[in-house]
Amino acid sequence: MSEGAYHHQPVMVHDVVDLFGPVPPGIVVDATVGGGGHAEALLEAHPHLAVVGLDRDLDAVAAAAERLSRFPGRAQVRHARFDGLVTVMSDLGHQVATGALFDLGVSSVQLDRAERGFSHRHPGPLDMRMDASGSGGERTAGEIVNQEPEAELARILAELGEERYASRIARAIVAARPLSTTAELAAVVRDAIPAPARRRGRHPATRSFQALRIAVNEELDILPGALEQAVDLLVPGGRCVALAYHSGEDRIVKSCFRQAATGGCTCPPGLPCGCGAVPSVRLVRLAARRPSAAEVEANPRAASARLRAVEKLAPADAARGAR
Repeated sequence: MSEGAYHHQPVMVHDVVDLFGPVPPGIVVDATVGGGGHAEALLEAHPHLAVVGLDRDLDAVAAAAERLSRFPGRAQVRHARFDGLVTVMSDLGHQVATGALFDLGVSSVQLDRAERGFSHRHPGPLDMRMDASGSGGERTAGEIVNQEPEAELARILAELGEERYASRIARAIVAARPLSTTAELAAVVRDAIPAPARRRGRHPATRSFQALRIAVNEELDILPGALEQAVDLLVPGGRCVALAYHSGEDRIVKSCFRQAATGGCTCPPGLPCGCGAVPSVRLVRLAARRPSAAEVEANPRAASARLRAVEKLAPADAARGAR
């Protein structure tokens, strides 16, 4: 897919560019490069940086490679999941990075392409795999919907989609099997939800589709390890930046960053550390950043974004933080 066909408006791009301004010269790993919007902005703004972009979507890899081709010698794009970032960097001959960026969730391009099966708004197959090539071995949404027991479906919808009516929806899905299209699934979910609830807010199938997408791609399962890899890879002064759009993603990012910032300290708050924990990063900002009202108006899909960042400590600073 060409870069023009894979147009995706990067979220909070100015904030991301500003956060990477102070890092030392070197490579930023864009672990979810998508169409290359954030990577392009970083390369334009910061001549001291290069980018290695990863994505599990082959269409995104092709689009990003085309978009970043005007930065010869400063940009490389590889087909990989973000939990393979250390392997990719090692294969390219790099043992450290000056930055890492995670723009989590699904892109607007993936949502808008009916054949990918991500959206309840476009009739298509129940797929939802970010790596549609099948090389990642993920099950499709159709396999989960048609094969999982009712109790497991209810758990997926409740835990990954925070769906209030998870049990009712799971029961209705099992009764309607087999389901083969997004339109069929959306209708079953809609009809399973009480009429008053259907008339409030978003489409009634939104949470269920989100939950299935996360389950298909194991997004929450692989995120903690990928964040830990990224932090370990950073040089002192390097930064890891994460954009999350789902409360489960943001909780994981917040927890991983706080764990790194405290070294896992178990001492009572407000007292000097006596357990020997050594922090590896500092929080760039205590609270998550949110998109501006102007950005949300221009790009409504940015509304749920939460931006967090940490900076790698030098060993001496980490040791001082432990005392």
